[in-house]
This record gives sequence, C-alpha cells and structure tokens, in this order.
Amino acid sequence: MAAPRLAVAALLALATAGAGAAVTVVDDAGRRVTVQQPARRVISMAPHATELLFAAGGGARVVGAMNYSDYPEAAKTIPLVGSNSVIDMERVLALKPDLVVVWHSGNTARQIAQIESLGVPVFHSEPRRLAQVADNIERLGQLLGTGPAASSAAGALRGKLAGLEARYGGRSPVSVFYQIWDQPLYTLNDAQIASDAIRVCGGRNVFGGLKVVAPEVSLEAVLAADPEAIMAGKRYDPANPGLKLWEPYKSMTAVKRGNLLTVNGELLTRPGPRAVDGAALLCEALEGVRQRRPK
Repeated sequence: MAAPRLAVAALLALATAGAGAAVTVVDDAGRRVTVQQPARRVISMAPHATELLFAAGGGARVVGAMNYSDYPEAAKTIPLVGSNSVIDMERVLALKPDLVVVWHSGNTARQIAQIESLGVPVFHSEPRRLAQVADNIERLGQLLGTGPAASSAAGALRGKLAGLEARYGGRSPVSVFYQIWDQPLYTLNDAQIASDAIRVCGGRNVFGGLKVVAPEVSLEAVLAADPEAIMAGKRYDPANPGLKLWEPYKSMTAVKRGNLLTVNGELLTRPGPRAVDGAALLCEALEGVRQRRPK
C-alpha cells in the first residue's frame, strides 16, 4: 500500500507546485509581465481594460477601475481610483493590487510611472487591431489563472472577426472620413482600432497614413479628399454641428449620396471585446454606401 500512497503524494505535490508556478506574458509594450501566482486583486486603468478583464473571466477580481468603466453592468459597481487626468494613489495603495492594467493612449506617462513605482506587476494593454483584442484576453487570462474562460472568449471573438473578413474583405473599397470631433476637426489614423474596423469592412480611411494617431485636419483637406462616406459618433452637445457640418457642401460625394453616417463611437474606438460588434455594424453601414452608388 505504501507505493500507491507515495504516488498519490507525488501527484499532489506536482499539482500544488503547478498551481503556484509563476506566469510570464509579454504585454503590448513588449515588456515581460510576471505574476508569482494568479492575480486576485486587479486594478483597471481604462474602460476597455475593464471589459477585457471581465471577458477573460476575471471580473470578480477587479477591485478598482477608472471613470467610464461602465460595461458590463457589474463594472459600474467597482470602486473608482481616478480619471484620465487624476489618480488617487492612496486609494490604489489601499486596494493592495497584485496586477494593474494600464493604457498608454489613455493614461499619462506620469500616471503610468506612478503605478510602476509601486513595484506591482503592470500590464500595458494597447490593442490597435481587432485581432489583438483576443490576444489581450488570452494573456490576461494567463495572469489571472482563468485560461479556459479566456481562451473560449478569445476564440469566439476570432470566429466573429473571421466571418466579417470573409464576407466584406473582398468588397469594393469605400473611402471613409471618420470625424471624431468637429470644432476643430479631428480624425484617426490607421494606428487606431476603429481604422482596422474600416479595413475589415472593405473601407479605406482617407487620412489613415498620417503620423499622428488623432490628427487635426482642415475642412479644405476633407473636401479635397472627397470621401464616399463620412461617419461620426452620436452628437451629445447640441452646440456642435456634428455631421450637419457637411450638409452645405452639396457637391461632396458623401453628401450627394446620403452617406453621412452616425456610428457607435464607443464600440468602434474602445479597444475591448465589443469592438468586433461595432465593426459588424459598420460593415452593414458601408454595405449601404455601396448600394447607394449610381447604377
């Protein structure tokens, strides 16, 4: 009987060792992030990171978040540690995180430096392509020890994305101007996830080649580009003209054909799991643009 007992003891020892083994992943900044055991207390420094953590199966472990972390519904009850301009470092310390997820495009360099000075593992999340959202979910799942749930969520996203690319990737191109602000005019280049959604749908961002991620452009530059479609998010301030800005320019292709499109800007620009759903809606809108072409 001694031999079987020894074998069982050995297996238990191996299982225990495996459960406590350190895990290392490479984040979107190219840095190695190591946790000595699955992260149990996580702070999310961006709304999209909160969504990623929930998708990875770690929503119950998020003990602090930034403002606008409003999805899924459970995220609204997470204590806030600050906004994109101010972090309450005392609250961060009090929450005793064993992992913090930051966003280079949303957190300032000073904020990130403050967080990194705590000596806590920091994961930089910066998906700029729809496919990278699934990659983020999987890597966060590794750090959380929720690999199966994360892999399942990532696989479902990849399946949706593959379906969109198969259906729309070969369609005739649509030139698009994405207006993210109107006074002054701001747009996005191809380094932002919304532009990848445009690409997946068979569109072409007319200012995609600019070097700045969110460049200011002139009205004259947009008129010269003459995009087939102009899209913008919902207008929340009645004082801002939004897409109505273009209505006087009757000779523009987008205006002539009725291609001034209101899109869900939160889905398209927030680089989280719902970005693929935003892309699906955009693909349908661009298909309507193709259907309105002169016969």
